[in-house]
Amino acid sequence: MARRPYPFLRNSLLALTLSSVSIWAQASDADAASSTNSGALPLDELRTFTKVYEHIRKGYVEEISDKSLLEYAIKGMLSELDPHSAYLNETSFDDLQINTTGEFGGLGIEVGMEDGFVKVVSPIDDTPAAEAGVEAGDLIIKLDETPVKGLSLQEAVELMRGVKGSKIILTIVREGQNAPFELEIIRDIIKVQSVRSKVLEEGFGYIRIAQFQVNTGSDTSAAIEKLQNETELKGLILDLRNNPGGVLQASVEVADAFLDEGMIVYTEGRIENTDTSYDAKAGDETNGLPIVVLINDGSASASEIVAGALQDHRRAIIMGTRSFGKGSVQTVIPLSEERAIKLTTALYFTPNGRSIQAQGIAPDIEVVRAKVTSLGKSNRMSEADLKGHLGNGNGKQENGSEARKQASKERSDLFSRDNQLFEALNLLKGLNLFGRQQSVDDIETPQS
Repeated sequence: MARRPYPFLRNSLLALTLSSVSIWAQASDADAASSTNSGALPLDELRTFTKVYEHIRKGYVEEISDKSLLEYAIKGMLSELDPHSAYLNETSFDDLQINTTGEFGGLGIEVGMEDGFVKVVSPIDDTPAAEAGVEAGDLIIKLDETPVKGLSLQEAVELMRGVKGSKIILTIVREGQNAPFELEIIRDIIKVQSVRSKVLEEGFGYIRIAQFQVNTGSDTSAAIEKLQNETELKGLILDLRNNPGGVLQASVEVADAFLDEGMIVYTEGRIENTDTSYDAKAGDETNGLPIVVLINDGSASASEIVAGALQDHRRAIIMGTRSFGKGSVQTVIPLSEERAIKLTTALYFTPNGRSIQAQGIAPDIEVVRAKVTSLGKSNRMSEADLKGHLGNGNGKQENGSEARKQASKERSDLFSRDNQLFEALNLLKGLNLFGRQQSVDDIETPQS
């Protein structure tokens, strides 16, 4: 794409800005007060800005172009608003557009800023960061030899990106660890598979959504249909753990797949078109099957929209730990073909009017992720293992001991590998035994 240099426009704009500020600075105090009341720019702050600008321009130890200084000023304005507003230069604007399609270069982590450090919202499934052991909640304090403190989020992200096969060392502070530690990660091309599904046990399906991309809604519908063809579904687990969010419309489509009617989410903001409501279309693709949704502190934004909607409509039981609490809407506003700003313009609310922002979604049933080991022996004998045991008289084979042992081993493996998923599966079995809708309605929705 050809660049469009506008040096004359930039210099003219700078001159106009500085001269305008100089003229405004000569206004009387009464005029200043009047201007402030009418919504005009505050003169004292504009005077300060021009003074600082000129001091840097003339006296900084290294010469910096006007273009760079103005860009720094824009970045500073946006970075001070909240952790998610940002200035997008050509590289970061391209990255943002690529991310929504699910393929980009880097480590595979969703990040934000906290106290000047990069905070991991969640690692993305099957990426170098996840395989290296990066966890949600980690604070990254150094990238190779570069301290993170003092960098903008975008600058830190650009340092983490790089050529496939190149390595980077992250210095991490983690809750529960006595001291910072290092993780070496080899960069790769990140191709995020948004939706995966499988049959956990006969009749019980599992859908994992790693990130909300443009096609996640249709991919989820396809996963539901696939599971329905593979087994006679009795219940479904929707896993949104460590899902950092993504495309708003995709989250609406996913929630809609499980709802027959009603509001999914609404947003409120200050500017036109930010007060918007999204409603479900008629037709529940799962025909009212019991659903358990798994969330944790790495479930953010679009994940929280889905969990909150299904919780408020009593359509699913939410299990796990409280979600991240990113309930804000970012609008990407192009400034040119190569640059844009990402600006927080609204807040999300669940159908019952609960704000997600800085609150998150509280699970109906709290299950903390833990390493669990069984006290029982997995090699116990049964009557069928005894030599010369009597037949059962029902015509069925009596040598099912190996099958039982295999099933027991699989349950034990799931129990020790992922206790939250194990509990979700047990809950689904209970709902299936004692009735669907009544079991869901009996659980009170917690208020955040």
